Amino acid sequence: MPSTLPALTLRNLTIGPPLFLAPMAGLTHSALRQIIIGFGGVGLLSTEMLGARRLPSESPRFSPFLFRTDLERPLSYQLLTSSVTEIGPAIAALHKVDAEAIDLNIGCPSPRIGRFGAGASLMERPDEVRQIVAEARKCTDLPLTAKIRLGIEFNEPSLKEFCVMLEGEGIDLLTVHARLKKESFARKPHWEWVAKVKEWLNIPVIANGGIFSVADAENCLRISGADGLMIGRAAATTPWLFAELARKIYGSPIDQPVVSLPQVYFTFLALLEEHFRPERRLGRLKEFTHYFAQNFKFGHHLATRIQSTPNLSEARTRAEAFFADNPTPAA
Repeated sequence: MPSTLPALTLRNLTIGPPLFLAPMAGLTHSALRQIIIGFGGVGLLSTEMLGARRLPSESPRFSPFLFRTDLERPLSYQLLTSSVTEIGPAIAALHKVDAEAIDLNIGCPSPRIGRFGAGASLMERPDEVRQIVAEARKCTDLPLTAKIRLGIEFNEPSLKEFCVMLEGEGIDLLTVHARLKKESFARKPHWEWVAKVKEWLNIPVIANGGIFSVADAENCLRISGADGLMIGRAAATTPWLFAELARKIYGSPIDQPVVSLPQVYFTFLALLEEHFRPERRLGRLKEFTHYFAQNFKFGHHLATRIQSTPNLSEARTRAEAFFADNPTPAA
């Protein structure tokens, strides 16, 4: 084990180990973040993507997007915007909730998001991105990061110019989801392109996409040379993955995770009941179950049963019946 554990320093924020939770709509809320923290190993947590226009009117106490417990630190807040005029009020709102870092969403490939000119579609308008980043940098001294995809098509000069521009305007760290805008999650990520970005920039570069195991992480780091890893869908499927990566890759003194899948599931459900309004619970349970059910050979049965359930009480009953009928696999 190394005497000094790897960490990244962004302005006044230390991130160690360099393992990041990806912002994911419907998933990276307080309940999942608390589950991940329980296992350990995560260096920087994240919110879901937050609409910059609505953010100033959201209540940190009641908003499912802004609610956090004192344990959820450090926490990065991701802004989704397509307009420089939204940046100032949104960042002012984040200062009020004691954000530890701010991330700009320049990578979401959703067509719905794209219709509003936000997410990955912003990469097609670099001049506007330059204005957004410059305004954000002017409005905050917090660590300012961005998350991108590789673009519409493979174009090395264009991608290099874009990434160098982001660094020049004040981005402190760049996360690269190693797929093109229209490539699905089923496509193998292009980690070698993260290596290109790493060569072009002086700021830390984080690799994202296709990391579901320690072997995936080791392969990604070998190919990309990235300064750290961002975990997306696997964070919902295996929330203990951060702990495994922290131990086996970064030498963190974390115990081997002992995982009871039913316990993880019902703890997640209890956290929804504790922290979210009734109308905000069931949808988040269904979203989580879609991924978590993959731990079981017949997990699609659990996902289907929960997807069709009318309320949280019935969801608990159906989950209990599933776990009773299906031996818990070793995790």
